[in-house]
This record gives sequence, structure tokens and C-alpha cells, in this order.
Amino acid sequence: MEIEEGVVKTERHTSAYLACGPLSGPRVYFVHGWPELSLSWRHQLKTLGNLGFRAVAPDMRGYGNSSVYDSHEDYAQTEIVKDMLELHDATGDGPAVWVGHDWGSPVVWNMALHHPERVHAIASLCVPMGFEEGVEALIPYVNRDIYPEDEYPKGQWDYQYFYQESFSIAQKEMEADPYRLVKVLFRKGDPAGAGKPSNTASTRKNGGWFGGEIPDLPIDSDVITDQDANTFSAALERNGFFGANSWYMNHERNYQYTQDLDGDKRLDMPVLFFHGEYDYVCQTVNSSLADPMRSNCSRLKEINIKSGHWMAQEKPMEVSAGLVEWLSGEADYWIS
Repeated sequence: MEIEEGVVKTERHTSAYLACGPLSGPRVYFVHGWPELSLSWRHQLKTLGNLGFRAVAPDMRGYGNSSVYDSHEDYAQTEIVKDMLELHDATGDGPAVWVGHDWGSPVVWNMALHHPERVHAIASLCVPMGFEEGVEALIPYVNRDIYPEDEYPKGQWDYQYFYQESFSIAQKEMEADPYRLVKVLFRKGDPAGAGKPSNTASTRKNGGWFGGEIPDLPIDSDVITDQDANTFSAALERNGFFGANSWYMNHERNYQYTQDLDGDKRLDMPVLFFHGEYDYVCQTVNSSLADPMRSNCSRLKEINIKSGHWMAQEKPMEVSAGLVEWLSGEADYWIS
């Protein structure tokens, strides 16, 4: 089946989305992260759609053809979860499976925690439970063998503090050449980086992600095509980076949102987590970062993928196969 475009418009928000599969199929929602689009899930949409699922991937707020806002608070998790509820109201059919990656993962964790009636099961690529509480919740899990506290007090999460301290500088640097940025970011994982500090640990010291100028690298065709790169960069050039980067400006608001749960973060629904072995920012293979998820998810399945951060695009067959096996097995969510 072919991927189709759709849009949900309400009084408060517009969500553009891609979808594949029969309208009668069980719903699976795919939620992208920074700085991506619904296009990031192109491989999984077609795989699940052709199996009979109705796979739906929205452009998240600030991205693509969805609404863009001009204040940081508009990108807090409370608002983003409302977007997903409205999307589900318009396109859903009972409790669904929600799949997230990068900043999309806190969204699906929050859907499960705050709105379990909408969720049959969730899956997350690279980002475990805990990110929805804000960046300060991550610091205790930094691997100090790799990031000595005196040299890297915030570990690999230093870049998130750069946004808070120098937002306009980060925005200007990225908006200078979105096409170059896409080519630099969307690259496959490198096994040689194991045990070494990520460059994100020195962002503040370097005065930005790239120290002023984005390098001009060739496209990594193992992750994206030139057409993909042009689609991503055109959307980022059109919308700018204020919205995309504002997702990083709501750590305190997001933490307060978790306090509505009164400390109860246990999930008894099926949960699938994909570890990226060569993801050295969200490093869950050789750290304790995934421990809170293991403590709180009673029906957790974990899969290791030899990939970097952009797993759904770098290893699409492995991700799709893992999802399908889990959906038909532990998640008990299949086409009737």
C-alpha cells in the first residue's frame, strides 16, 4: 500500500500526518523526535501498512506542515500530549500502540502514564522512561567512567544546557544551513565511538554544536537519500528552529507534569524498548540509564540493535521486524 497524507484540524492545533494501511486496521502511531518529520517513519509505515495495520505518523508541533508556535511554553509535554489526544480522537479506534523515538519517546511514555485508556502498548527507540521528567533527572545516570564529573559535570547532556543558556545562538547556527545540518546529523552509528565522550558533552565549552560553522559532509546513504535530505531541510528552512529547539526549553514544566502522577510511574501494559548499541548520547547499553524503565515496566521486552541514534532509518528492517514480532507476540495486537 502507498503512504498517504492527512490532516487533523481543531480549534487549538493542526496535525499533518502520513498514514499507510487500511482504515479498518489496528492503529499504530509513530512519533518522531528532533529535528525530524513524519517521513522518518517511512519504512515502518509501509511495512505495517502492508501487513494490515493502520500506521499513522504525525508531523509534531513545530515541524513539517503541523502548527508552529512562537513561545517556548507551547512546546511543553502537556501541550504535545493534547495534540496526540486530538489526533487519536480523529483517526483512532480504541486503545492503540504508540511508538516513539528521540523527543517522540517522552510523548509516548506520557501517553501511557497519563492516558492509559488510549494505550494498548508502547515502544520506544533509544530513549527510555525518565526523559519525560526533564534533563536533571538524567544526570545521576551519567557514566562517570566516560564522563568524569570534574570535566563533564552534565555528561553527554551538556548540549541541552546550551539551549537553555544560549538559545538564540543555537537557533542561528542551525538556521544558517539546514541542509548541511541534516547531512551532519543523519549518519549511521560508529562502533569506534564506544567508551569515548560524545561531542554533545562539550557543547557549551565549544560555543555551540559546531563551533560556529556546520561542516559540509557527504550524505550518508545508509540512513537517508538526497531526496530525503532535501525534504527534511526544506521543512526546517521553512519553519526555522525556534519550535524544534523549544522542546528543550520546558524541562521544569515537563517535570511538573510528571508530578500529577503522585509518584506512580508503574506500567503494566506491554512495553518494547530498542537499545541503539552505537548511540553514544542515549547510551543505554553500557550505563544505568534504562534502570528506571526496568523497575517500572512489568511487561518489558528489550532488543539491542547495532545502530546509532537514527535507528528507524539506519536499520529499518531490524526495527520493523522487532516491532512485528512483538506486536504478534507479547503485545497481543494483531489483525483480526
